[in-house]
Formats: sequence, C-alpha cells, structure tokens
Amino acid sequence: MLKAVIFDMDGLMVDTEVISFQCYKDIIESYHFPFTLDEYIQSYPGRPLHTSIQFIKEHYQLDFQVEEKIQLFKSLEEKYMKKDGVQLKKGLLPLLQYLQDHHIQTIVATSSIRERADQILNSHNIMKYFDDIVCGNEVKNGKPFPDIFLKACEKLDVQTCNALVLEDSEAGIQAAYDAQIPVICIPDMKYPHEKYIQKVEHIYTSLEDVISYLENHI
Repeated sequence: MLKAVIFDMDGLMVDTEVISFQCYKDIIESYHFPFTLDEYIQSYPGRPLHTSIQFIKEHYQLDFQVEEKIQLFKSLEEKYMKKDGVQLKKGLLPLLQYLQDHHIQTIVATSSIRERADQILNSHNIMKYFDDIVCGNEVKNGKPFPDIFLKACEKLDVQTCNALVLEDSEAGIQAAYDAQIPVICIPDMKYPHEKYIQKVEHIYTSLEDVISYLENHI
C-alpha cells in the first residue's frame, strides 16, 4: 500500500534547470570553453552542486577552489532567479492537493541546500503540502546514490516498498532504483535513456498524470 510520495525539486516541481544551465555556462565560458545545452543535459541534472563543480574542475583541468565556484554559482543563480523568477511545473498543485486529500505523506528530497530549497518552495507557498524535507547536506552521498531517498523514508517512518519517488533526471531514477523504491519519471530537459526507462514504473509528460497512477495504488 502506498503511504508516501517523495518529490525531487529541481526540474520536477520547479523550472530551475534552465537557470542552472546558464550559471554553469557562465562559469565554464569564463575560461573560454564553449558549453552547450546538450553538454549540460548529459552530465549535470539531478547531481549535487559540489559534485558538478568538482566535475568541471577535473573535466576542464582547471585550477580553482571548489568552494569559491560554489559561491559564484549561488550568486549567479540568485541573480537569474530575481530577474526571471522560478515557475512551478504543470500539474504540481493538483497533484499535491490530491495527495493531501487522500492523506498520503509527502516529502521533498533535493540535492539542494536547505536555505535554497526553503526559499524556492516558500516563494510559491507550497511547503504547507509537505510533511518534511531532506536536503543534500543531510546525506553522505548525493544522487545517483540512494542515500537521500532512504533518508526520506526514514524521516517519514515508511518502508521503501510503501513509497513512490517522482523524478525528472537519470541520476534520480538510479538513486530511487538502488533504494528499491518505485519511481515515476516526468522528464524535464532530457528523456531518459533506455537503461533508465527499464527502471521506472511509468514516464509521464505532466505531474498531473501521476494522479491516474495513484488511483490504482492507494
């Protein structure tokens, strides 16, 4: 029986991936390397910021302090968010209301830090729909490792077989699969490769489509 739904945040609930792409693009191109959307989609969505900055340093063989670039990324992100805002994904509010009406627990499991997650979610007044939140700094290993989803189940005191993960990224799909939690994918920038498609329950185009799945599992 389904008792809890675990939500990723970036790219699933809020349309932040395009902002993240621009931040990484600014950092990488400051070293005169080109950076395309395809490159971003291939290696960055769903992964912790620290992991991605470390990847940039090693991939481009650059000499910089990782923490300094993390702070630069945060500054750039804040600038773009203030300029363009962050929109909720289609179907999120109907789904959250459905889960609340049916007394299903909900939790956010995001690679983001708590301050950023709170800022984004509170700006849309949706934290009221969630029972808890797990952030990247609360676990040892970020996605694609399963730690964050296992922590989410621990916080809600539910077994993994009674939970469901909603994700948009391949890293998140892998993390849920390794946590042995059923996962539904709502792709954002990238449709998952075949090996990840085999690991999901369903792929939907909108969060609102998840309601039809839930009607057969609660």
